[in-house]
Amino acid sequence: LQAPSTHHPALYRDLLRTGRVHWIAGEPPPQLARDKMMDCHFRFQHQMALVPCVLTLNQDGSVWVTLVKPARAIAPGQFSVFYQGSECLGSGKILRVGPSLHTLQQGRPGGQGPKHSDQMEPAP
Repeated sequence: LQAPSTHHPALYRDLLRTGRVHWIAGEPPPQLARDKMMDCHFRFQHQMALVPCVLTLNQDGSVWVTLVKPARAIAPGQFSVFYQGSECLGSGKILRVGPSLHTLQQGRPGGQGPKHSDQMEPAP
């Protein structure tokens, strides 16, 4: 997909799924293991600012990552890294990404776009 500019909505996404996460502590943080959801921060490029997110733990050890604010240029094959404060919790390879803001806007008659799960894009 080629976008007409570097800030086109087609480049921004707020949902992704990783493969099995490698946790630094050897297991998911206690809150995530207990509640299956947890607030933390995310980045997928070394120099990027941390983005607040919500992790949802899946039974297979993968996670859904819902970003509080859409991030630019997330793609399958990259690694997502999770933090709490300055502590690195772990990382997982991005397998699937949700619909872009452009796709969501296209499907919005009157402001309601498709649900994220309706349009997941698998890794190539």
